[in-house]
Amino acid sequence: MPDKDNPCDLIKGPARAYCGDGSPVPDGGDGPSEPGGGGLTDGAADSVKGLANDLITQLEDLVAPKGSWAPKNADSTLYQPFLWLGQHLAVAIFVCVVVVCALTAWQGAPRLKQMGASTGWTLAAVVAMGAIPGAVMLLNKAVSAAFETAFNSNESTLFKVIRTDLEKGADANNPLAMLLIVSALVVALAIASLVFLTRQLGILVFVCMAPLVLASLARGGDTTAVKTWAMRLLGLMFAPFALLLVAPFVALVKGSIVMDGVLLVAADVLMLRMIFHGVPYIGPRVAGAARTMVERHTTNPLARGIVRAGVPNVCEHENSPRHPRTVDTPGRAMTQDRGVLLGAYGIRQRERSGRLTTESAVAQATRETARTAQISQARRQARADAGFPDARYRTSPAGTTPAPRTGGTRQATPTAAPVSPSRQPGTAPNRQGPTPPNTP
Repeated sequence: MPDKDNPCDLIKGPARAYCGDGSPVPDGGDGPSEPGGGGLTDGAADSVKGLANDLITQLEDLVAPKGSWAPKNADSTLYQPFLWLGQHLAVAIFVCVVVVCALTAWQGAPRLKQMGASTGWTLAAVVAMGAIPGAVMLLNKAVSAAFETAFNSNESTLFKVIRTDLEKGADANNPLAMLLIVSALVVALAIASLVFLTRQLGILVFVCMAPLVLASLARGGDTTAVKTWAMRLLGLMFAPFALLLVAPFVALVKGSIVMDGVLLVAADVLMLRMIFHGVPYIGPRVAGAARTMVERHTTNPLARGIVRAGVPNVCEHENSPRHPRTVDTPGRAMTQDRGVLLGAYGIRQRERSGRLTTESAVAQATRETARTAQISQARRQARADAGFPDARYRTSPAGTTPAPRTGGTRQATPTAAPVSPSRQPGTAPNRQGPTPPNTP
């Protein structure tokens, strides 16, 4: 019969373990063993810690996932059309090279050398087309394993330190510290989702483009397009390792959940930079859109400063950049790489003159208004100190008032220059001004 002095004895089943009464905890129970222990409070704390651990796991899976959206083998339905097109394009280029070499066989060794190079590179390109999906899949697994080792393998890595501080940190029982770390993890998870989306789409596009790029080798071994393609793809795949920049500071923040949150904010900045620099073509646009969204929905100077550190101010350029911190528009960036690919096929692309987009030009003019006004004022002051007349006024004959130039048009002088008495018929006219008619 339950003791009437102990209301907890009236509770039956597993819920009895959560009633703090000082009695021994049943086997397998999670309730408190100390008198007066707050069972509901401890349960809430455990739930928050479980949420933080789940967020960390999701963060790892998003930044460096073990799988990818790219085809895993050459038999993939998505990869097959590109593989067919690339192989037939390489063979067609090889046939064209053989025909040209046959028609110009009288040149001897140079043509034989060209045909041999085309044969070898065509075979290598066809073999590489079928191996690209498997190679990318293995490389992606290696990157994921290396990322997990670098950030969640031992007590000195970032995510492992956060998990340890949630249990044994100096402020592990502080509700405000728990709230801060969960908030930082949620923000990091949102940015990591953007990283995941852009990386996976980029890897998928570049893997599908592989047969078309490799087919350019059949012409004679021009590897320019292949090197550019490989640089873009490897940049996408190894982008998560930018977070290694926070690794030296993990030991400094160990033991404090609040400092772990500060380190996660630094990781957010690096992830934005990862999108800005690591994702080809659309990276600056995507990162800029994220910054604009944050600036529109918050007036907190700290939040704005964080996104501005991750996404710097840039001017988009339609051609080769001429000024620091200038990026290409997505169309211009793709056009440049297309020119590299067409050049590997022997097709010359017309170069375009570069200029800023309208929005960037307006922003630059607005940003440099104060500087331009100061330079103009300094120039006017220098002319005045040197004794030169103001450029806004024309030099007028003596006795007349100088008239300012308006609208960029020249005003006629009030009095024309007199005719020289030494001028004879047939001599060159006076170029200083029109000759007035003789008046009685």
